[in-house]
Amino acid sequence: MKTEVKKLDSTKCEINIAITGDQVKNKFEEVFAQVAKEAKVPGFRPGKAPRDVLEKHYASTVHEQVLKELVPDVYNQAIAEEKLDVIELPQITEVKLDRLSLSFKVTVEVTPEIAVKDYKNQIIKYKAVTVSEDEIKRQIDSVKESRQAENLDDKFSRSLGYPSLAELEKVVERQIFISKENQERQRIENELIENISKGLDFKLPQGLVERQTQDMLRQTKIDLAMKGLPREKIEEQEKLLLEGIQPEAKKQVRVYLILSQIAKKENIAIDDHMPRKVMEFLLSEADWRAT
Repeated sequence: MKTEVKKLDSTKCEINIAITGDQVKNKFEEVFAQVAKEAKVPGFRPGKAPRDVLEKHYASTVHEQVLKELVPDVYNQAIAEEKLDVIELPQITEVKLDRLSLSFKVTVEVTPEIAVKDYKNQIIKYKAVTVSEDEIKRQIDSVKESRQAENLDDKFSRSLGYPSLAELEKVVERQIFISKENQERQRIENELIENISKGLDFKLPQGLVERQTQDMLRQTKIDLAMKGLPREKIEEQEKLLLEGIQPEAKKQVRVYLILSQIAKKENIAIDDHMPRKVMEFLLSEADWRAT
């Protein structure tokens, strides 16, 4: 195999790929053998037509099938050999195939090089989460008002499924604690990523940004529809929705690429769970300080 990689910019590469000889020849023979088993040619029993007759009737079919099978195999082989971290589907052009050679051009988006450093031992200033009696009271009073209850007592608590007011207060305290703990955790994670990201300047792959933007737009439309907004109104607002979504989409892609770079350095698998795994790793390596 012959490959020639041309870097168009920090996120895009052009690859010229060519193979000759047995790999192409053998694929043609393999596909012809498959076609011969099922070929229906007038005057011959199924699977018994001679090669020259098959060539006449099925040459274009075989040609298309060889391309369908060989191009992905050769492309994947080239990507592996060149150690390219491709993040979007390739654009394949200038395909040329004959019985002994195959060549084509591929344009791909790749992960930009990101010089992530100093991501360990980040200082994290955290606040101990507490819940005051006043917070508990305000939450319960809010429920009381929404239900138009007269008294805040065990009877009221039982109407909510709790045996006593004391038990209700414990449950509400726990709910508030979890909510505040989650908020503090999110604040810490955002601050941690922001600190690691400082000074990192790299181009975002446009295809990845576009895919994230469309995913977020689709989810936003679903959310609006679930809230009862008519489809026509949603479509009218699409341009406005995109303007609001695009900055967040870019931010999410930027964070993902930084986390994936850390994952590679720390031998963390790049899968659907990667962002959470990397974040847990960063938190475990941080220098925690109470405030």
